[in-house]
Amino acid sequence: MIPTVEWKNNHVVILDQRALPGEVRFLDCATYEEVAEAIRNLSVRGAPAIGVTAALGIALGARQYAETHPEGFSVYMEEVCRTLAATRPTAVNLFWAVDRMTRVMTDISTSS
Repeated sequence: MIPTVEWKNNHVVILDQRALPGEVRFLDCATYEEVAEAIRNLSVRGAPAIGVTAALGIALGARQYAETHPEGFSVYMEEVCRTLAATRPTAVNLFWAVDRMTRVMTDISTSS
């Protein structure tokens, strides 16, 4: 079985569904912006795959944060979540994943 999306070497690796069935091609996304573009351009299809890819994109965005200020991290992550949410405005699983990741970040920040 070919994985649709996976976390590999701190990247999000996505089966590019635009190439199917003629070719098996993967996108190696090193930034949340690249993940967002893959969702936007229909490289990722199917509600569950879109949700999982968005959640991994948010995790990747968190790894990209280069500053040390917690306040800045929250603002930055809001932008990451907005960017991913804007990729497919009708994808229910996308919004479920963004909301879930937002709740996790809120829980972590209030327990610290």
